[in-house]
Amino acid sequence: MSSAIFPVLPGLQFDVVKQPMFNTKIQRSVNGKEYRAAFMQYPLYTFTFAYDLLRTAASFSELQELVGFFNARQGSYDNFLFLDPVDSTVSSQQFGTGDGNTTTFQLARTYGYAGFTADDVVQNPGTNAVYDNGNAVTYGAGAGNYTMGSTGIVTFGTAPVAGHTLTWTGSFYYRCRFVEDTLDFNNFMSGMWDLKQLSFVGSPQNKV
Repeated sequence: MSSAIFPVLPGLQFDVVKQPMFNTKIQRSVNGKEYRAAFMQYPLYTFTFAYDLLRTAASFSELQELVGFFNARQGSYDNFLFLDPVDSTVSSQQFGTGDGNTTTFQLARTYGYAGFTADDVVQNPGTNAVYDNGNAVTYGAGAGNYTMGSTGIVTFGTAPVAGHTLTWTGSFYYRCRFVEDTLDFNNFMSGMWDLKQLSFVGSPQNKV
């Protein structure tokens, strides 16, 4: 898996489309009754957007950066990390409850509002802070501390007390891959290009 982060470039236009996707098998009987099987507990997301302007001048090199990033991924072959500007942080997010014995917990986040919420696993954390019943836990090995693996597994040096709420505040990435193996850049003026559509698919988990 790649640790390359998708570049933030000027010239990104609106609208930006974000599409959650599930995979459901639907079988309908002759009397119209449906039977459904859900194959995905957590969705994949497709992001689609475009660039109005990508400059090639040496002081900018935006086209070169995007083309270089795409080529380094070999199109849709390799994955990368994407920091969604509107959905990449959590605050006081619960990810577990102590039982006095368990020392390892998976980071998670809840997304939604007013009772319409769903959980998702976070396997690509950024900067973070962990709390045990509201008290900050020190990062590092040893009793009373915690460590965190690259896939968002939090390991406590001492098992949290039964009933204690475990929360975290920080950022996370989506792990994505490009949908297509080609991109269509248009040179509409000297040193200026655009890209009408760019799509990639991914998730806060390591699905792609």
